[in-house]
Amino acid sequence: MTESGIVFNIQRFSVHDGPGIRTTVFLKGCTLHCFWCHNPEGIRPKPEIQFYPDRCIGCGACLEACEHGAQILNDDGVHIYVRENCVMCGKCVDNCFSGALELTGTKVTVDEVMAEVLADHAFYANSGGGVTLSGGEPLLQADFSRAILQRSKEEGLHTAIETCGNYTWSHLESVLPWVDLVMMDLKHMDPDVHREVTGTSNERILKIAEGLMYTSKPVLFRTPVVPTVNDTPEAIGEIAAFVRRLSDLRIATNAETGGDAPLPVLGLLRFHRMAADKYRSLDLVYKARDLEVPSLAYMDELRDVARSYGIEVEH
Repeated sequence: MTESGIVFNIQRFSVHDGPGIRTTVFLKGCTLHCFWCHNPEGIRPKPEIQFYPDRCIGCGACLEACEHGAQILNDDGVHIYVRENCVMCGKCVDNCFSGALELTGTKVTVDEVMAEVLADHAFYANSGGGVTLSGGEPLLQADFSRAILQRSKEEGLHTAIETCGNYTWSHLESVLPWVDLVMMDLKHMDPDVHREVTGTSNERILKIAEGLMYTSKPVLFRTPVVPTVNDTPEAIGEIAAFVRRLSDLRIATNAETGGDAPLPVLGLLRFHRMAADKYRSLDLVYKARDLEVPSLAYMDELRDVARSYGIEVEH
């Protein structure tokens, strides 16, 4: 039987998810609930409908298509999406001519994903790009992810994953033979703060990060710099010190095995508020809406702090 999974986006010509021009496949479902998440449509594992009232033209086509009372007009003639009545049949989306209703999350096969990925094969070859699995958390659908990665390697593509690392080692180990680059988040070193802002401790994440140092895989650790969470020299310094310790561990591993695995890199990602509309479309509260975006000058200062620990840093 062909492996299938739930995907909420396939983004072609991506240049921020690994080297070169890439196609990024976004898989649905995540074990973390970061309050600033830029892809809230990827958190829940099942398909959802996003409703954008500002796009609605009031044509009523969705009301005619819906048999379950999920699309209604209130007493003022305003279109309301009653999420609890929805059975995700998708008929309203098919009949929405203005794009006010969108289905996020579709069950697709590996063949369907690869058809999209391979359409840009020439661009990967010329730019050193390839395919990246992201989310959500791609390893929540480990079998599906492994099948895509394996097929991609059979096609000669560079492969990468973007992961939060909140799982057991066996989840990651099952896909590593077909992964060329691991991009993994490090959000905070304090387990209590990490639990407060993401919903879970960082214990498993730090163990996964350490375990990667015993492999030969290139690793780019990524830290989203979020005001009130980790946007201080102290917080960034603690993360950089951890990456420094991991670098020393990889150096020791290389010496023991005779390998030449590259040292890990730390990337600092600038927080932004561009996900606000997505939260509204999902009836979710965007708790990061009032946070200030760090200035580029301040990001440079934090980069210098991280570099002072003797590691490679990019942002």
